[in-house]
Amino acid sequence: MKVGIPKEIKDNENRVGMTPAGVAELISHGHEVYVQHTAGEGSGFADALYEKVGATILPTMEEVYAISEMIVKVKEPIKPEYGLVRKGQVVFTYFHFACEEELTHAMMKAGAVCIAYETVEKKDRSLPLLIPMSEVAGRMATQNGAYYLQKTQGGKGKLMAGVPGVKPAKVLVLGGGTVGEAAARIAAGMGADVTITDISLPRLKQLAAEMPTVHTLYSSEHNIKSELPTVDIVIGSVLIPGDAAPKLITKDMLKLMEPGTVLVDVAIDQGGCFETSHPTKHSDPVYTVDGIVHYAVANIPGAVPNTSTMALTNATLLYAVALADKGWKQACREDEALRKGVNMVDGKITFEAVAKVFGLPYTPLEL
Repeated sequence: MKVGIPKEIKDNENRVGMTPAGVAELISHGHEVYVQHTAGEGSGFADALYEKVGATILPTMEEVYAISEMIVKVKEPIKPEYGLVRKGQVVFTYFHFACEEELTHAMMKAGAVCIAYETVEKKDRSLPLLIPMSEVAGRMATQNGAYYLQKTQGGKGKLMAGVPGVKPAKVLVLGGGTVGEAAARIAAGMGADVTITDISLPRLKQLAAEMPTVHTLYSSEHNIKSELPTVDIVIGSVLIPGDAAPKLITKDMLKLMEPGTVLVDVAIDQGGCFETSHPTKHSDPVYTVDGIVHYAVANIPGAVPNTSTMALTNATLLYAVALADKGWKQACREDEALRKGVNMVDGKITFEAVAKVFGLPYTPLEL
């Protein structure tokens, strides 16, 4: 199969779809790999490293899309790429369709086979292609929250760990999944007073056992409201695979918080879990609503592309090789987790949650 790796063109997105090591594995299976010129430079992988393992470097994004049967990316295609995606072409990337109606219609029009990293799901309900970036995003959410808590950045002017005689900052983490756990661990490691919420009591019990210095709290509107008057940073990390994130903090609830409180919305890829959130970019990451600082960058791991690209390739490579070796149909027949990643085929939506969000027809993949 001819596999293409275009350069990411989203604002300050320096990750690349695959490392040279991953490309070498595809080539060892007899596939041809085409990499766009400088696609890997932002992650620390020069063109020469791809050429060394047998990849062909092409000058433009258009050439990569035109020759490739499968595109391996990091982020969803954006407007300049819409017209390059073609009927029957497999696009393997993070899509997050549920919060991108324009993208959804564009890919339906293109007629591509859209396989979304974020909905590949194993029998134990784990999300193997979302986990590595969730781990990065969770860690960075705390780092960024601490940075914007500084007075010079619009925050309250508090130090996460405090000092002897002065209490540490209070951090509230909404959601006890991979992102939430990573965020809580870093916050606790920095010396903050951390509370993590979830609606699963078994998960809260597990978190309490694994992180004894972190408080656990059942997630309800009443409990969240009770925390907001004294909290300094809120990290939103609630995820419903393939669906829009629930709005756990409304605009009215901002009045409960002190000015300079920082909200970090890691769920912004799925529409955000704060009502007042809208996607921001690394070049302009924050804005203020009613005195509350909002950080809602939609590609947080893009700020640490070397780590992120290697972690992502480690997770996606097995699936990419299967798709290339067997073709998408056979690979999905044999692997239930990969089958759940198929969100769209030939203009038809095959992931029910996406269809419901936009009131569009749903076609089960089996049909």
